[in-house]
Amino acid sequence: MPSRAIHPALEGIQLVVFDLDGTLIDSVPDLAAAVDSALRDMALPEVGEAAARDWVGNGSRKLVERALQAVGAQDRNLDGAHDIFLHHYRLAPCRATRVYPGVRDALEALAARGVALGLITNKPTAFIAPILACLDLEHYFALTLGGDALSTRKPDPAPLLHLAERLEVAPSACLMVGDSRHDVEAGRRAGFRTLAVPYGYNHGEPVSASEPDVMVESLGELV
Repeated sequence: MPSRAIHPALEGIQLVVFDLDGTLIDSVPDLAAAVDSALRDMALPEVGEAAARDWVGNGSRKLVERALQAVGAQDRNLDGAHDIFLHHYRLAPCRATRVYPGVRDALEALAARGVALGLITNKPTAFIAPILACLDLEHYFALTLGGDALSTRKPDPAPLLHLAERLEVAPSACLMVGDSRHDVEAGRRAGFRTLAVPYGYNHGEPVSASEPDVMVESLGELV
């Protein structure tokens, strides 16, 4: 039986770099729970999961900053509030986090084809390995990079170029897969091909407005 034709987005691609939150996993339930726990510790009102869903994507410190602004507590010490958030998130980073449909099939198929896989997230590095291990995803990635690993993070192209250099793949043979304008911008600035999914976290805006090279409804379409 002939093998299925490769998706056009993957033609000539040797390295696929994925965003994590909103692309591979829905982590908002656990992030929102940690935010609300931190706010309770500070005697502030909770914000809830729906609000937090529009604030994810620029790193945990920005998430906490947006929560403080939403409850009118922007004068509070942000570093201290962030530390409280991190404490709660460390306690349960993967209690309600789930892998999106189609993700496992896509990772398995790409790995079987010999395509190198990387992961770049603005999430702090300390949380990447525990979450990937909890969801049984860690074995797919040759390299992972957190938001605090370099001096800059997405939408700066530096993390993408760093990963491509480490894996010795030319940017023109790389694909950036994400759910937000930051992923598309980072990929474009790095000289990567870009692919976006519409179901993630893009601050309430359609990611299609960022004009990625390719849009798919599910990563399962890449199989």
